[in-house]
Amino acid sequence: MTETTTCTLDLPDAVLTYDVRMPATPGDVPALFVLGSPMGASGFAQLVEHLDDRPVITYDPRGVERSTLATDGEVSVEIHAEDCHRVLEAARAVVGAGPVDVFASSGGAVNALSWVARHPHELGTVVAHEPPLWALLEDRDVQAKAAADIVETYRRDGYGPAMAKFVQLVMEPEPLTEEYLRRPAPDPAAFGMPTEDDGSRDDLLLGRNMATMPGFEPDLDALRTSTVRLVPARGEAGEGTMARRGAEALAAALGAEPVEFPGDHGGFAANEWSPGNDPAAFAARLRDVLAG
Repeated sequence: MTETTTCTLDLPDAVLTYDVRMPATPGDVPALFVLGSPMGASGFAQLVEHLDDRPVITYDPRGVERSTLATDGEVSVEIHAEDCHRVLEAARAVVGAGPVDVFASSGGAVNALSWVARHPHELGTVVAHEPPLWALLEDRDVQAKAAADIVETYRRDGYGPAMAKFVQLVMEPEPLTEEYLRRPAPDPAAFGMPTEDDGSRDDLLLGRNMATMPGFEPDLDALRTSTVRLVPARGEAGEGTMARRGAEALAAALGAEPVEFPGDHGGFAANEWSPGNDPAAFAARLRDVLAG
């Protein structure tokens, strides 16, 4: 049995909501911070159920689910990284002192790289699972144009058309060429997206993250010399997709080999889109990787 404490952290421009799960009989292992972006804590519910031997921190990034965002404009990787740092500082009251381990997926893994560079002393092992690192990809220029088009589509046409373009982009199984930019826009209905614009422009991914994350370049020198054990990770499925290639590019830049996890980009959760994912197997692999 685990006991979950839900807390809020008030910042000048946001309110962050985070959860701390404390096991009844914790093992002799560090606390684990599990995060994504824009995915909130609920997206990792199936995973953390299988991590009952250690304290686990999850949170909703600013503007997602239970967390709020008061300001307009872009939200940078660095802002997200500082939010993670602040949440950890607040959670110390429950999990105690000492370095924590991190499992970060997708945009959360990009944010974690900035966190490592800024606050390495508070981190032990950081598993960066499929970070979409546009700046490290061979097709970075075309990827940047495709990302900018998604942001512009969102601002002009709304959620459905922009999200359809995003899904098409991240599912592309090979590096992009200029020909990709000349493809007809995908039909939102084909992806189960709304075709009508409801006028809202508050989606964190399409309106904020996509405007800043493609331009983020990790501080590779800081990552190479850090005392943090940084583990680039990829899913066994999805060969050639952008986020998987991001993990492989990060590993190559660090002179390492990416570790492989079961499932696809969201291998820690089984759902209607990926019913074959196995959260228990994913958790077992994560425990092995964290143990070194």
